Amino acid sequence: MKRFLLIFFLFLKLPIEAQSTQGPNIVLITADDLGYECLNSYGGTSYNTPRLTQLAQTGMQFENCHSQPICTPSRVKLMTGKSNKKNHIKFGYLKPEEKTFGQLFRDKGYATLIAGKWQLGKEAHLPHYFGFDEHLLWQLTTSGRDSTGRDKRYVNPVLEQNGILYEKNEGKYSTDMVVDYINDFIERKKNQPFLIYYPMILTHCPFDPTPHSKDWDPNDMGSKTYKGNAKYFGDMVSYMDYSIGRIVDQLDLLGLRENTLILFTGDNGTDIPVVSMMDNVSVEGGKGKTTDNGTHVPLIVNWKGKIKPNSKSETLIDFSDFFPTLCEAAGIPLDSNMDLDGTSFYPRLIGKKGPERKWIHTWYNRDGGSNPLTASTEWVRNDTYKLYVGNRFYNVKKDPEEKDNIPFTEMTEDEKNIRKEFIAVLRSYNYLRN
Repeated sequence: MKRFLLIFFLFLKLPIEAQSTQGPNIVLITADDLGYECLNSYGGTSYNTPRLTQLAQTGMQFENCHSQPICTPSRVKLMTGKSNKKNHIKFGYLKPEEKTFGQLFRDKGYATLIAGKWQLGKEAHLPHYFGFDEHLLWQLTTSGRDSTGRDKRYVNPVLEQNGILYEKNEGKYSTDMVVDYINDFIERKKNQPFLIYYPMILTHCPFDPTPHSKDWDPNDMGSKTYKGNAKYFGDMVSYMDYSIGRIVDQLDLLGLRENTLILFTGDNGTDIPVVSMMDNVSVEGGKGKTTDNGTHVPLIVNWKGKIKPNSKSETLIDFSDFFPTLCEAAGIPLDSNMDLDGTSFYPRLIGKKGPERKWIHTWYNRDGGSNPLTASTEWVRNDTYKLYVGNRFYNVKKDPEEKDNIPFTEMTEDEKNIRKEFIAVLRSYNYLRN
């Protein structure tokens, strides 16, 4: 009888122990068209981002995170952990043969949600196919515009929720709808591990009023122009920050912060019409450019009780690094034949030593090689130097706009050695495309 009771009580304890050893909840947020210079915690002075500042002060801020220069290439790289040279074949598309972190997390037992901007293929089944149980998305099977050409991503949006089209023109704002859905998902899934991937619609143009703008109009049927008016960009940055704060507040309210890893980044540099200030220094948006203002994006990671508050890291981060980082945090093993290019920065988050990349390799073509008229650009960089195919070599720390190519004859011995290492990296990727 005593032996039976012992086994019985051990059986009762199993769910509690299993829960304590499961991976954390994951909330990954990517702002659209937002360079590092826009955030107060990075020294930006043009806009107000108090909630992201709070996440940085209570978490870790990375100073050297680099995306692709534009959205689809960044999203493909982030979701698959691979160089664009391996799997980016055309704009607005993700190959069905690819495996995403969403699929791995769902297989592990996570509840998975993607909400925000899709733009990775027009078939309605794709979000579920790529690993997400639920979705609320702009630009899935639709163009994101109405029959008159008005943009329908912000006020009175056209969204698709789990296969059902929403186009009711009820005066709603897409970001509010998406965050409401995310917060409802958190409430519903609070007793099991969840993965939320939130590729934000903000702060991409058209630059339009938000619900916090003085001239907000819920009867507006959407922008008639692609760009809108850049004077609203600051309102959009502030509303982005406010909306992220709403998600953090929900996690706090439900007592989930200690078991939730929050990551925030941007998918590429700020759009070109926008000029932002960092004290007395102006920074022009560089979306689509291969210079720092096109690829240098913020990365703030917060995990209450796990990450040392007010930490800063100079570690090089590439968008392929998110895939292995999320998997390591969740205890999801990676198959060696997955051919990932990313390096996990999870050990750094929890104060441990781990692998650290010495360089970032980037292959960039907006159209993924599908358009013969668009040229590919390829480079290797570290935090100081950058080498392009074609032998252009820059000190990007001193020359972020890449105006002064350093001739080989003027290089120091250290610079020549770095260039030699970078050439070897470029050659190691040559077999992928010709």
